[in-house]
Amino acid sequence: METNSSIATARHPAHPALVPDPCAIDAGPRKAGQRPYQQVAQRVIDLALQLAIGAGQRLPSERELATALGVSRATLRQALTSLEMGGIVEVRSCSGVYLCAALQSALPVPQDVPGPFELLSARRLLEPELAAMAARVATDSSIDAILAAADEMERLQREAPDDTAGGELADRHFHLTLARATGNGALAGMLEHLWGQRGGLWPTLAQLFQTAELRQETLADYRRIGCAVAVRDPAAARSAMRAHLERYTRTLSRK
Repeated sequence: METNSSIATARHPAHPALVPDPCAIDAGPRKAGQRPYQQVAQRVIDLALQLAIGAGQRLPSERELATALGVSRATLRQALTSLEMGGIVEVRSCSGVYLCAALQSALPVPQDVPGPFELLSARRLLEPELAAMAARVATDSSIDAILAAADEMERLQREAPDDTAGGELADRHFHLTLARATGNGALAGMLEHLWGQRGGLWPTLAQLFQTAELRQETLADYRRIGCAVAVRDPAAARSAMRAHLERYTRTLSRK
């Protein structure tokens, strides 16, 4: 979200009125059903109003906002992404976050689905065990399907690297193929449900970090997972899937 922050900070000095908020995000009451990043999005709007930031002007840097609001960079990043989806702010590479319109009537984008980091947390509990189970019980044809799914991801990266929608479908296909290889429809259904909860915020946030290098790392992760399942090594399959999801979480959370 904040690319080349040192350059951006040098070009745009810190807002003098910006001071740390002594109250963390969870200190006050939260509206029913409101998630942390939604609450932070509203607080970003409130802060912009307090600082009298007008349309076309730059907000404080991501680091300054996180410090002032007393929240993590990961939660702030989700909040800014939701505001960008609603047309309230614009994130400019190597420059910062800019206000798009007057804020008096602006509201954060409603999101009734779990945030990206909630979903990743749930997947880190579930998918390593699915991978280990697949290594124990997958049929030969199921293993062939897992390896073919990784092959399809590689083909897309080679022939259509800018096909975001195709890459998302290939990513989903790999994970669900692995889950179905366990032969347990209930567990596969749980993962499919989690995938269906991703909503609009997930791809918007993820696309900010998509690079050729990261796509290659994802493919390498899939190869390691597939190979561990193919040689029927549950421990290696579990470890490879856990490493993949932890790496992805770090990527979305990076400073």
